[in-house]
Amino acid sequence: MKSVSPLNNVHELGQFGDFENKNVEEIIKIKEIKNIFIYQIVKFKSSNKKDNELSLDNLDFPNILKVNSNDNTRILWMGPNNWLIVSKNNLSDELKNNYFSSDFAVTDISHSRSIIELQGSNAKEVIKKGSPFDIEKLEENNCTNTVFNGITITIDNIDNSTNKIRIISLRSFGESLYHSVTDACLEFGYEAI
Repeated sequence: MKSVSPLNNVHELGQFGDFENKNVEEIIKIKEIKNIFIYQIVKFKSSNKKDNELSLDNLDFPNILKVNSNDNTRILWMGPNNWLIVSKNNLSDELKNNYFSSDFAVTDISHSRSIIELQGSNAKEVIKKGSPFDIEKLEENNCTNTVFNGITITIDNIDNSTNKIRIISLRSFGESLYHSVTDACLEFGYEAI
């Protein structure tokens, strides 16, 4: 069975909006993050496992709205005893061997989410157009849950130096979110890559 990306029907490559006569840094880069593994891990209240004992892909699990990451994997804290793992690697075997069903609910949600990555000096301005969250306060390697034009999203601030931000939503809202985000980008000009 062939996997179809959530934004397959709407993500068209090219430059759009007011991109002419602008520096490369001013034009927002938009790309769909696809062919990636996403897992949700929830620790049961009855579990005796301590949060500081939990690790995956050589990363400790954060216990506040932080993200721990390496080149392949990002672990986002979603709330008490709840994490979202986004990885280039299939971590199913490691999860199966270390996170037993008596202590954890581990769910592969790879095909139920869409991820849009924004990069550029105006990326935060785009978020401000649709979200009540004060994006300026979100530090590098921090994450938060909020809404964008009424769609529930998770924002993952990847890199402040390049203004790289990922927006994660349910797959069923992916196309609507993409249209909202790209509409907000038109003023600055954007390049879909």
